[in-house]
Amino acid sequence: MSGLSRTSADLDPRRKRLLYQAWHRGIREMDLIAGRFAEAHIADMSDAELDQFEHLIEAPDHDVFSWITGAVPVPANYDTGVFRAVKAFHTHETPIHS
Repeated sequence: MSGLSRTSADLDPRRKRLLYQAWHRGIREMDLIAGRFAEAHIADMSDAELDQFEHLIEAPDHDVFSWITGAVPVPANYDTGVFRAVKAFHTHETPIHS
């Protein structure tokens, strides 16, 4: 189960690939974080933002999850506008899996 609720039919190949990769991470929590963010924003992201998102989702899941939850500081090379948007997208007011 991917959780995907958005069709990728209208996306270019790079966006389709990133949307797929966002939903197929190593841990389910990151599927939900990256996948839901990608569904909401992938169609409108600039090439520079796509570069940042691609770099972020290539990082190890446990590291990204720790950065998003604030358990450890975000390394400077990942502290981008897209990372901050992903973090802001998930306010943690409800469980990630809901």
